[in-house]
Amino acid sequence: MSLLNVFDVAGSGMSAQALRLNVIASNLANVDAVAGNAGQVYRARQPVFATQTPRFAAVLDDFTAQSSVGVRVAGIVESGAPPIRQYQPGHPFADEQGYVLHPNVNPVEEMANMISASRSYQTNVELMNTSKQLLLRTLSLGQ
Repeated sequence: MSLLNVFDVAGSGMSAQALRLNVIASNLANVDAVAGNAGQVYRARQPVFATQTPRFAAVLDDFTAQSSVGVRVAGIVESGAPPIRQYQPGHPFADEQGYVLHPNVNPVEEMANMISASRSYQTNVELMNTSKQLLLRTLSLGQ
């Protein structure tokens, strides 16, 4: 892998972590949303990451076997956990038994994920800055 590929890897990592932060923000924004039935309640979402192969992988099959470049978002999946039921008979969204459905979002878990995504994004930024400094110093050696 050449030194210039570091920018591709770090850039794809930053894009993936930015999307992860947006999904987490959406989960946290909907933590207090309520619904009257299970079909309308918000469900926690999580991005799924996969390795990203080089653009010219179809031409160079041997290169694909040696390395892959970066990360891509394969999709966003909804949690399969059931919504949280709370007994609130006076609530306007309460069902016949008096239960209100809340999203299956765990705010503590989402905050931990947010810290992790933020640190991963920051690490990729530092990687790009360090690589840029190394390239500039290498170019200045020839002067």
